[in-house]
Amino acid sequence: MTSAMAPVMTPYFPEHGDRRYGVSHYDLTLDYRVPANRLAGTARLTVSAAEPLGVLDLDLGKFRVSGVTVDGVPARYVHGQGKLRVTLPRSLPAGGQAGVEVRYSGNPLPVPSPWGGLGWEELTDGALVAGQPIGAPSWFPCNDRPGDKASYRISVTTASPYQVIANGVLVTRRRSAGSTTWIYDQPEPMASYLASVQIGRYRLAEVAGIEVAHPARLATRVRHDFGRQGEMMELFTDLFGAYPFTGYTVVVADDDLDIPVEAQGMSIFGRNHVDGARGFERLVAHELAHQWFGNSLTVACWRDIWLQEGFATYAEWLWSEASGGPSAGDHVERWHRRLALLPQDFVLADPGPAALFDDRVYKRGALTLHALRRAVGDQAFFPALRAWTAEHRHGSVTTAQFAGHVQRHTSRPIGPLLSAWLYGKPMPRPAAPPDH
Repeated sequence: MTSAMAPVMTPYFPEHGDRRYGVSHYDLTLDYRVPANRLAGTARLTVSAAEPLGVLDLDLGKFRVSGVTVDGVPARYVHGQGKLRVTLPRSLPAGGQAGVEVRYSGNPLPVPSPWGGLGWEELTDGALVAGQPIGAPSWFPCNDRPGDKASYRISVTTASPYQVIANGVLVTRRRSAGSTTWIYDQPEPMASYLASVQIGRYRLAEVAGIEVAHPARLATRVRHDFGRQGEMMELFTDLFGAYPFTGYTVVVADDDLDIPVEAQGMSIFGRNHVDGARGFERLVAHELAHQWFGNSLTVACWRDIWLQEGFATYAEWLWSEASGGPSAGDHVERWHRRLALLPQDFVLADPGPAALFDDRVYKRGALTLHALRRAVGDQAFFPALRAWTAEHRHGSVTTAQFAGHVQRHTSRPIGPLLSAWLYGKPMPRPAAPPDH
C-alpha cells in the first residue's frame, strides 16, 4: 500500500491514550462489593517514557483518588474529566522507567459513548466488563489506546458465593471470612480495552474441551449451544494457526446483553444468546475467531478495525461452510447484494468513529477477504493468514502491514484490488477465481 492510499489520520478518540509513554505491566488489586456496586482498587503500573516526560496523563473515570506514588515517592496529581494527571517527582528521560501506584475507590460507572455505556457494568446480581473500545478507564487507570499492550496481574476480592473470571490463568484462590480473593495472571501482552472481570453466581463446566461459566439453570442449553466449539477450535487452528493463548473461557451472564463481547482469552454472552437450538452459533464462532484477530493481533489504530471484525465475520462464514451450512460463497453473494443496496459512501479502512461498529465494517471486511482469497487462490491465501498470525502474534497491526504481508505471499499484484475494497467508496464487484 502506498502512503497516498493510507494517509496519516488523527486518532478516533484523541481524549484517550497518550503516545508519549507506554505501560509494560499492570498489577490490579481490587475489592468489589456486589450489593453496593463499590470498587476499591490499587493499580501499579510499570511505565516507560517514549520521550522526556515530566507529567503522566492516565485515563481514569469518576473515582475518588486517595493517593499516587511514583517509585514509592508521593506525587502531586489532578483528577477530572476522565484524566488523572500525575506530576512526576523526577522527570523521566526517553527510555526511562517508573513504577506508578494509584489508590482509588468509588462506584464504577460505564464510560459514555455513541454505543451506550462501556466498561464496568452492574448486573442484576454481579458485574461484567465490556471495554471495547474506550471502556477500560471505567475500572482502572490506564493508557487507553489499543496499540499499547501490557501484561497483567488481576486480583479481585468479593463475597464467596460469587465466581470471578478474569483474563489469563487463575493462579491463586483464597477464602477468608465470607470473601474470596481470586488472582489471575495474564502474561501475554493485552490492550487495555480487552482487560476484563466477570463476577456472578456461575457454575463452571467443560464443554467440548472449553471452560464455560454459566447460570446453573442453563446447563443443558449451554452444553448444546456451545457443544461444537471444540470443532471450531480445530478448524480455526488449521486455517489461522495455533491458538494464541493458554486457555479460553466462555461466560454466559445471567442478564440479557445486546451483543456478545470478546476479551482476551474470554468471550461473554448474555443469557438471551442461549436458546438451546444453536440459534446464535455464528456469534460463538465470531467471538472465538477474535482470539486470533483482535486479541492476539490487535489494531494499532481504531480506523483499522476491519482487521478484527472483518476477519471474525469471515470466520463465521468459514465455520458455516465447514459445519454443513451455507458456503462462504453463498454468504458472499447474499451480503454483496444487501450492501450494494446501501449508499456507496463508506470507506472500509477509515469508517470514522461514528461508524466503527457499522455492519459494513463487518460484512464488507469479510467480502474483502473473500475477494482477496479468490484473487490469489487458497494455496496462497490460507498460508498467508497463518503466517500473518504467527509473525504478529501478541502484537499490533495495521492495514498497510496486512497488504504488504499478503503481497509477499503471491506473485499476483493485489494493490489495486485492496485499494478498491479498502479505500474506494463504491463497493467493487465480486472477484472471479484465479486462473489455473
